[in-house]
Amino acid sequence: MLSPLTHDDPAQIAAYRPLARLGSGGMGTVYLARSAGGRTVALKTMHAGIASDPASRTRFRLETDAARIIGGHHGATVVDADPLAETPWLATEYVLGPPLDDAIALCGPLPEPSVRALGAALAGALSQLHASDVVHRDLKPSNVMVTAYGAKIIDFGIARAAGDERLTRTGAAAGTPAFMSPEQATGQEHTPAGDVFALAGVLVFAATGRGPFGTGQAADLLYRVRYAEPDLTDVPPSLLPLLTRCLSKDPAQRPTTAQLTAELHDGHGEFADHLPDLLLADIARRATEVWQYQPYRLPAPEEADQASTAVVPALTRRRLLTVGGSSVLGVAAAGAGAWAWLGPEDPGGKPGPAKSGGAPSPTTSKKPLSDYLWQVQIPPVDDLALENYPAADPYPVVLGDHVLLAIGTGLAAIDPKTGNAAWTSGDAEYAWRVATDGKQIFRIPDHEFFGIEGQVKPLVVDSVDAATGKTAKPRQTFPDFNVLHKEAQLICCADGMLYLVGGTGGFKRGGYQNGQSWYLLAVDMRSGAERWRRPLPPHKKDSESPHFLAGRVVGNRLVLLQETAAGKVKLAVHDSRTGTPLWSVPATDAKPDLVRNLLTTDDRHVYLGFGPLRALRLADGKEAWTLAKSRPGTSFGPPAVKDGVAYAVQDKLGLVAVGAADGKVRWEEKGGEGARADRTDPPVVGRKCVYSKGPSGLRQIDVSTHTTTATYKTSGTRFIAHERARVVFALGGPLIAAYPLK
Repeated sequence: MLSPLTHDDPAQIAAYRPLARLGSGGMGTVYLARSAGGRTVALKTMHAGIASDPASRTRFRLETDAARIIGGHHGATVVDADPLAETPWLATEYVLGPPLDDAIALCGPLPEPSVRALGAALAGALSQLHASDVVHRDLKPSNVMVTAYGAKIIDFGIARAAGDERLTRTGAAAGTPAFMSPEQATGQEHTPAGDVFALAGVLVFAATGRGPFGTGQAADLLYRVRYAEPDLTDVPPSLLPLLTRCLSKDPAQRPTTAQLTAELHDGHGEFADHLPDLLLADIARRATEVWQYQPYRLPAPEEADQASTAVVPALTRRRLLTVGGSSVLGVAAAGAGAWAWLGPEDPGGKPGPAKSGGAPSPTTSKKPLSDYLWQVQIPPVDDLALENYPAADPYPVVLGDHVLLAIGTGLAAIDPKTGNAAWTSGDAEYAWRVATDGKQIFRIPDHEFFGIEGQVKPLVVDSVDAATGKTAKPRQTFPDFNVLHKEAQLICCADGMLYLVGGTGGFKRGGYQNGQSWYLLAVDMRSGAERWRRPLPPHKKDSESPHFLAGRVVGNRLVLLQETAAGKVKLAVHDSRTGTPLWSVPATDAKPDLVRNLLTTDDRHVYLGFGPLRALRLADGKEAWTLAKSRPGTSFGPPAVKDGVAYAVQDKLGLVAVGAADGKVRWEEKGGEGARADRTDPPVVGRKCVYSKGPSGLRQIDVSTHTTTATYKTSGTRFIAHERARVVFALGGPLIAAYPLK
């Protein structure tokens, strides 16, 4: 993800001009940079504060050496480097492809041929390292880049020569807990067999979407890595024997990388032939994005704060959200650098006022040459905190005059006209544990550390003051339900009723467990009285996904998108007054994460995409109309409905407008601009224009001419319309922004 440069990022490093930030960690910052001749590179620099440390310089030199050893076939080609410079730097090719964890988030678990091709490529890369007596020691999904030509291993920050312990404190576990080997978890020597163990964990993640030892706090993960058996549920049966050997606690029982290569893949076909189409499309998008990106730099604060130059200690996610008057808008620290949420400039050129008590004002941000009305940056969160508190889903919804969204694990109410925050919450929040009807907000508060496994914590539902973000009355407690980590869920609220999921049974870290019982229930918002409850089918063991992907009340019907134990998506409708199930049907073959929060209804129909565009009757679930017959073989993105018209993006064509009542095509986009339009989010509908994301930005399609009349550069991936403010609100990566709504 490309992020803007900060005011103190260098304008030039050797022969390279930084264009954007690719990331920043404890050791240094990585930039997207370009030479005078037009060569694009990933440029890694060491933080000035640690460049004087001999051990840190040695690590940086070893990282450079390891990157040279693995070469361009299995890694990122080293273009240039100067580890002896005052600020050491390393320039490598810019890899055109996503990290494996991003690829899985986009496409879901990979099919077996993809996993085999990936595993063979990574085993070959490790073989090359091990042949030079170098071990990686931190192989994980985020360090594996997927390109059209093969998998590449990056980030050799803790790689070292086999047997060399001089840079590792005795007894210390260096690496990523979820993918460590047992010997590495106890601080023992990490041999090539340890890399094989980590590779198996990466392949389990690729095949199932989760690591072999689950998620959670570092101490829990390290314990499981050392003593627990890996969870290989959903791993293709033909891969089970091989991955089981790789994950043996005894290093001597693990196969070599050469044996892995031979058993994983026969070498036939190109690497791209084994990748899903959606992943190949994302690789192509990234290749285009790097050339279309328009660099800009965030300005320095108007009043320099001398304390901002001091080294700031690393903060956890929980601490990050409470810095600065209990506001995520305060100055927050991540790694070893201070970051601020950067607010927009008012017409007078002064920072907008802070509206939440005690929180500092957002820092002024001069608008660069771009198309947004305003833009602010979200503070980054360190990797360890991400493991302990996974990021919430994007959750932008209209809340009166503001937009409510989950950022990190906190809530924020943003003024869509200015970007100023009316308030923020410092408590941990997850999108599926917050519900609002646009006027009121309810949440299931986070319990600070659950303590002993098996302990029961009662389910609590808070009312949140929509004007201030503070906890308000009533606060309801349900002692017969166990909140159980993240799995309890608020689905929606309407007409004085709150619809939620509660569970009974002992707590155990790592997702749903056997022996738990789960219920869908309705609760009176004011009194807390339970109106009805309905048992839910068992959820997939160890899954951390909520039961329901989206929910909405339409008249007397509770309409739900539900994830089944088999990982499928179905549409279920209940009587909202009694909980009586009325009907349910399969909704789509798309991955559950792809349809989260995407439920489109009016008072007559539910509208479905991710396949043929169709409408189901709310009354009985029967198909009212479909475009499958008139446009066979075509696939649509999720639809949006307004004023009796359904809008969706058709593959290789663009935006299509259909009568919501009869399914007759009213018009379709002209001009060829929509051939590569994004089909992961619904269009945003204004009065005169409809907005759809394309490879070049947010496209504005005129409903009269059916052509693209403007394109707005944006990093946004989730868009909603705030009609009262006349803006399209965009959320994506480290930025939120607003664009004109016509």
